[in-house]
Amino acid sequence: TLLVWAATRDWFKAQGLDPQYYLKRHIINIAIGMALAYGTTLIDYRMLRAYTPIVWGLGVIGLIAVLIPGIGSTVNNARAWISFPGGFQIQPAELAKISIIVGISMILAEKLDKDQDPTDLDVVKALGIAALPILLVLLQPDLGTVLIISAAILAIIATSGAPTRWVVGLLIVAAIGGFVAVKSGVVSQYQVKRLQSFVDPAADPQMSGYQLRQSRITIGSGGFIGKGLFQGPQTNGRFVPEQQTDFIFTVAGEELGFIGSGFILICFGLIFYRAFSIAKRTNDLFGRLVCVGVISWFAFQAFENIGMTMGLVPMTGVPLPFVSYGGSSMFATFIGFGLLQNVYLRSR
Repeated sequence: TLLVWAATRDWFKAQGLDPQYYLKRHIINIAIGMALAYGTTLIDYRMLRAYTPIVWGLGVIGLIAVLIPGIGSTVNNARAWISFPGGFQIQPAELAKISIIVGISMILAEKLDKDQDPTDLDVVKALGIAALPILLVLLQPDLGTVLIISAAILAIIATSGAPTRWVVGLLIVAAIGGFVAVKSGVVSQYQVKRLQSFVDPAADPQMSGYQLRQSRITIGSGGFIGKGLFQGPQTNGRFVPEQQTDFIFTVAGEELGFIGSGFILICFGLIFYRAFSIAKRTNDLFGRLVCVGVISWFAFQAFENIGMTMGLVPMTGVPLPFVSYGGSSMFATFIGFGLLQNVYLRSR
């Protein structure tokens, strides 16, 4: 919360706007997210299997709605948002992560209930559950979210006891598919420029290349202990676009330095360790697969977000879980957190 405030306070004040605008909205998002997390723990996750088709269906309806003119709105070259009165927006792709994780976990867990491992047909069914939402997300286009969902799917299939050839085969298909998509023009020019900037930051000096250079400068300028909260000249000067959302880690790098950034990574590590402990504790395969899906989602998204700010991976528009500003991301993240807690409560 302090990082979001630091990323916006001084600039908003200089523009004659409310310097606490993002702070107040971020706190409201967290409060709603915590309520959603608590609500997620109230129903036994094993009963949630009965409602999985409804959850999946709502996720697909939301993804279809954003593509309908007059309903969906475009932000940062992606038609991924539904706008409501009062400036409130929702991004269905964030909530679709949950419906996909729960859906394929239900399909792959059914065989073990009969003391059997998932068959090839079960894996095909699970991939079919994920295929339609992924296709709709690609049409937005939102490649970053597709990569996160794909990582969760691979982890769930690998944990389910399905034949190993599926994991290997899906990795090969993903690599070939990505290459073909770039060469055939399916990937938008905007995304191609981001990939080019990853290889050569000077390839797109006015847009993605500029953002990457400023991001690395901002993180590196913090040194070991940082310049102090609210004291970062790069942050206060708004040199990094989208700093309160996708590039929130640059605020930590500049103002909290290596120590503060490292502490954030330790906190993520603690969450992942506890989540793995929950997955290991439960004897129910459905609960274990849901936990693995959520862990993979959080871990890959955190790696993707932090990695892109330092130029370790190509830039994709994904927020940092639990940290970035954004209602949809915060709500989905807390629901995932609630699912982990739900499995923990029922396995004690």
